[in-house]
Amino acid sequence: LPCHRGASRHPAFAAILTRSPALEGIFRYGEDIAASRQPALILGETGSGKELFARAIHAVSGVAGEFVAVDVSGLDDTLFADTLFGHLKGAFTGASGGRSGLLERAGGGTIFLDEIGDLSEVSQVKLLRLLQEGEYFPLGSDKPKRNRARVVCATNHDLEARQARGEFRRDLFYRLRAHHVCVPPLRERREDLPLLVEFFLEEAAAALSKRKPTVPDELTVLLGTYHFPGNVRELRSMIYDAVSLHGGGVLSTESFR
Repeated sequence: LPCHRGASRHPAFAAILTRSPALEGIFRYGEDIAASRQPALILGETGSGKELFARAIHAVSGVAGEFVAVDVSGLDDTLFADTLFGHLKGAFTGASGGRSGLLERAGGGTIFLDEIGDLSEVSQVKLLRLLQEGEYFPLGSDKPKRNRARVVCATNHDLEARQARGEFRRDLFYRLRAHHVCVPPLRERREDLPLLVEFFLEEAAAALSKRKPTVPDELTVLLGTYHFPGNVRELRSMIYDAVSLHGGGVLSTESFR
């Protein structure tokens, strides 16, 4: 997403289009915590822009290392450890050679763990040790490596509710939320709808090799009545679908209805 820039907004937040005072406040908080190497926890619904915010924090920090993102929701315990920590040759069946993990790739940058609320209990213990000790063991190794990457995590789950059900470790939760923020859903920042619609119309028209449609006056009003469970990502899909069906002139609202 492009950015409708506020007067004092850091250019690293140019990937987020908004006129929302709530989001502007989050941007300022992101600038404040960017230099910290403590973990950060980003909460928010699916499609609300959590990874964009994490990337912006990394960019503001100015560190030399990479931003490395990984969705941990589909990783079992062994794959989680292998993905983050790497392995030595012969560490497990089929390990014909050694491989560095994503922590090493990130170097002194940022490792972004998305969907952290889906992490298994065994993997939670491994992550907790990483945060507590600042070191990790590649699979098959008895020599620890130091972690230089900042850990930023995100989830659309209510982690406090998961703690109450015994599904998420309390000690890990408090380690992760040294810094924390909740990205508001699209329905709580409807003032952004006209900006987002215009941008996605241009993007979709270019991608589909069509002339950008004229926006009917009633479209923003219509979209303003919708709950948007999929947030900005859902709106983008809606726009692409409408433009793909568009023949010319004023954009039809039929697919939105």
